[in-house]
Amino acid sequence: MKDNNVLRQSIFFSLISFCAGQAIAQDVVEEVVVWGSQSDRSFVNPSPTSVLNQDDFASINVATTEDVVKFEPSVVIRRRFIGDSNGVLGMRGSNMFQTSRSMVFADGVPLHYLLQSRWNGAPRWTMVSASEIAQVEVKYGPFSAEYGGNAMGGVMEIETAIPQKSEFHFDTSYYSQDFDAYGFNDTVTGYKTFASYGNKVGDTSFYLSFNRLDNEAQPQTFRAGGGVSSSIPNSALIPVTGTIVGNDDLGRTVNWFMDTGVVDTLTNNYKFKLGHEFGAWSALLNVAYEDRSSVNDSANSYLKDSEGNTVYRGNVIDGDRRYSVPASRFASSDLERRSLSTGLRIRGPLTESIDLEANVNRFTVLRDETRSSGSHPNDPLHSLNGQVSDFGDTGWNTAEAKLFFNDLGLDGLGLVTGVRQESYELNLDIYNSSNYQAGEQTSFSGRSGGETEIFAAYAQLNYQLSDAWDTSFGIRYEDFESSNGYFDEDNAETPEFDLTRVPARGSNEMSPKFSLGYRPNEAWSFRYSAAKAYRFPIVEELFSQFEAYNAVSLSNIELKPEDGTHHNLMAERAIEGGYVRVNYFTETIENAIEAQSTILDGGISLRTFIPVDEIETSGLEFIVNADDFMIDQLDIRFNAVYTDSEVTKNAANRALEGKVYPRMPEWRGNLLATYHLSRDWNIGLNAQYASDSFGRIDNLDNEDNVYGAQDGYMRVGLKSTYRLRDGMALGFGIDNLTDEVAYVAHPWPGRTFFANFSYDL
Repeated sequence: MKDNNVLRQSIFFSLISFCAGQAIAQDVVEEVVVWGSQSDRSFVNPSPTSVLNQDDFASINVATTEDVVKFEPSVVIRRRFIGDSNGVLGMRGSNMFQTSRSMVFADGVPLHYLLQSRWNGAPRWTMVSASEIAQVEVKYGPFSAEYGGNAMGGVMEIETAIPQKSEFHFDTSYYSQDFDAYGFNDTVTGYKTFASYGNKVGDTSFYLSFNRLDNEAQPQTFRAGGGVSSSIPNSALIPVTGTIVGNDDLGRTVNWFMDTGVVDTLTNNYKFKLGHEFGAWSALLNVAYEDRSSVNDSANSYLKDSEGNTVYRGNVIDGDRRYSVPASRFASSDLERRSLSTGLRIRGPLTESIDLEANVNRFTVLRDETRSSGSHPNDPLHSLNGQVSDFGDTGWNTAEAKLFFNDLGLDGLGLVTGVRQESYELNLDIYNSSNYQAGEQTSFSGRSGGETEIFAAYAQLNYQLSDAWDTSFGIRYEDFESSNGYFDEDNAETPEFDLTRVPARGSNEMSPKFSLGYRPNEAWSFRYSAAKAYRFPIVEELFSQFEAYNAVSLSNIELKPEDGTHHNLMAERAIEGGYVRVNYFTETIENAIEAQSTILDGGISLRTFIPVDEIETSGLEFIVNADDFMIDQLDIRFNAVYTDSEVTKNAANRALEGKVYPRMPEWRGNLLATYHLSRDWNIGLNAQYASDSFGRIDNLDNEDNVYGAQDGYMRVGLKSTYRLRDGMALGFGIDNLTDEVAYVAHPWPGRTFFANFSYDL
């Protein structure tokens, strides 16, 4: 590993011993009743689980849904700025780019995006507003038969508030961030406005909400120039000034000449929920519509010629430094995305001992179009020629029905069983455009797409052996098929646009699960859980291939399902107002699908999906969650995680064996501390720590604090909320208090100020 910042580690982990020494026995119950919940269910939960409610958010500067969960143990969310659509999620032994190993649900509706991976595969967080969240339950690992291999990392289940009376809520927030890196030094701002109204009339509840997020982001990309042929004389080069000489993530001296400028994002979300009770039965309809736009057209060139004109292209010389400045590095882009999600959840008893839960969902990409230029709009040689990328006929369907058997004729014996169907379709067309601003689709540049489908059947038997012992046995069967795959093939011998059709493939797997729990008294509890899990390749990994101005992506139709073996041993001690928990976990993933990006000469990003024979991960989580911790009115949520993840087998490239798996920090930790000064006034402290890591599987990127690096960081934030009167509150906060500069390939935000106002009626 790269050298860690010893001071930062010492400061953060001194908190571990501080927290560990404060354990005092007492039970805690984290519970909320949600719409249609079956509160009398008592099935064994084989997964280590963390629960958050609205009180736990008090010390967080919450802008979007990701903020609510980003302080949880073994969770990493790479949200580069407020409103980032690429807020990728990693849990446990899965890094942030292995997005298809984590699942996120809101009221039973999937938010995880199992069509694409890496930054494109981030959950659709904006389909639920942070302002409507009542509770989040985080389950680690694939230990329940109810979830497939996409839960290798874990599952987040979000439950939103459903009104039981007439309720109006309004809140608005303002954000301001100072950012200084390379040749950029400026302030970016944004705001959020949320309003909702709901009521319950008889047995029917309804809810309407609108969330608007308008934000500017710091530059996300910095470019360095490539080499110039030695045969070109200096006299043929453009003399310039302004080059920033520095290192890249591989430690090479490079010439930084630009950044991509401010990113302007606007997201509008409309939500409608309708709940109805039919005696003991309940139904919840959930409809969410997202309208998102993003504009990045203000790239900054650091270069000036001898007359003071900004240079946007050409072969240049600055002193003794010769390099190339491709015009496409300054390309502008404009994204429009509209999505519609509908979901229906039905719960109720079939008999006195059998309950039914059914969920159906449809997610449709109504429009997802990116229009890109070939050069900077201010470039004297700029034209309207460009590219248009269009995702058409893209979306998914899911349907699930599960039965809960509460009485099988033996005290303490229960069964949950069900079936689930998932269908995914992704189609990407890339066009050459003679007028990119108008979205004109002149001719095909690339086409790819395909479909995947999974049918699953599962059963999990739970048995309370005695007051102290319980166990569960589960089995999950999954049948996978990929079909209708295609990608373009550039054949110079034929003038037409050629497509390669991919034959349909299928496979099926059986995944056993086991858990054993022991509770010797009210204070202590122990649980061992083990599971197999298979994660099938998603559409992008199998079929999606394209070539854009600054990026090339290559799919891999030969990928096999990831084969995971998972273990978790938990020990928990109840303390006053909460608990102390330790989890030891191991994971062995065979046929791991690694999404790897390599920056080629000229700054072009090459994206590939490579199979890795075996990756082994082990980790230790230490968790303290408690109210009135040490002193009255002080609430604490603290966790620290040690993770060791490495490539253990790789016959195709033995040099990778023994390498640290990329984007997996050895140490991570989070702290939320809230002090209730009075009934109306809270102050909070939050902190996030991560040691540095590698971005490349070959571990060659060993440079810190440069664009492209995977830096360690220690980010500290403050939050204070004051209730002016019943239903009205003001809040102020700061994230990244010390204005630490760090990169997770792209730069983390600088010091950010928050101000918010809320009103309830």
